[in-house]
Amino acid sequence: MTNTLFDYHTAFSRNIGWMTREEQNILKNKRVAIAGLGGVGGSHLITLTRLGVGKFNISDFDRFELPNFNRQAGASMSHLNRHKSEVLEEMALDVNPTLEIKKFPDGVTPDNLAEFLTDVDVYVDGIDFFAFAARESIFAACAERGIPAVTAAPLGMGSAFLNFLPGQMTFEQYFQMQGKSDMDKALHFLIGLSPAMLHGGYLVDPTTFDLLNHKGPSTPMGCELCAGVAASQALKILLKRGNIVAAPWGLHFDAYQNKLVKTWRPGGNSNPLQRLRLMLAKRQFKKIAEKTVA
Repeated sequence: MTNTLFDYHTAFSRNIGWMTREEQNILKNKRVAIAGLGGVGGSHLITLTRLGVGKFNISDFDRFELPNFNRQAGASMSHLNRHKSEVLEEMALDVNPTLEIKKFPDGVTPDNLAEFLTDVDVYVDGIDFFAFAARESIFAACAERGIPAVTAAPLGMGSAFLNFLPGQMTFEQYFQMQGKSDMDKALHFLIGLSPAMLHGGYLVDPTTFDLLNHKGPSTPMGCELCAGVAASQALKILLKRGNIVAAPWGLHFDAYQNKLVKTWRPGGNSNPLQRLRLMLAKRQFKKIAEKTVA
């Protein structure tokens, strides 16, 4: 397809009805930053592209590998060993060849963080679960610059999300990860994302959660649900419409359990309920690690 065959308003005309033509034009001129194009980030990019968002800053330094095939947009034999940022850029441009995409193929670093967030209207988190330093720095920079930030985590066969809005509770105030070990950061992030822990009841092999070696199980359903949730939140933020749930409030939907829970944890991970969950989770993962070693 060439640009001469593409017409923006025709391509995204089926969005109209759930938004007005004026709102579609607003999205065409908005810029969304997505760091990480793996499990959820690639799906975020394609979903937001189909929504009609016209500008993106995207980053990922990784290449596609076979273990990505169960869940990642772009993971296929024809893309094996190719850079994720290149593949996802091609896929997005194949949907909308008029997109304006700024690519950061080395990932988000202290040297390019300011450029990555320049002129950005919303940040959507797609970084690997265990990339704590990068995630903390990006969310802190969003708070400093007044950029709304959305994180949606694929948990089992569901999605839990949190929004961090300008002038409200920040990522660090909620998760309280600063100064923690990587193990503690992993637990703080996991328990903070999912106070309801809807996914825990049907995990058939707990040993697959290997926090020490930065590995965990995943499903394609969880990742696709995240893309739908994150894009819906981004739409409401960009168009300034609808009720936007922001931290310390969050939502967790689990398609396997047929449950939707609205969570509220004032104080974030310092909340007594969260502190209790963190203590129990630490004991549980310690027992799993001991069994694995034995």
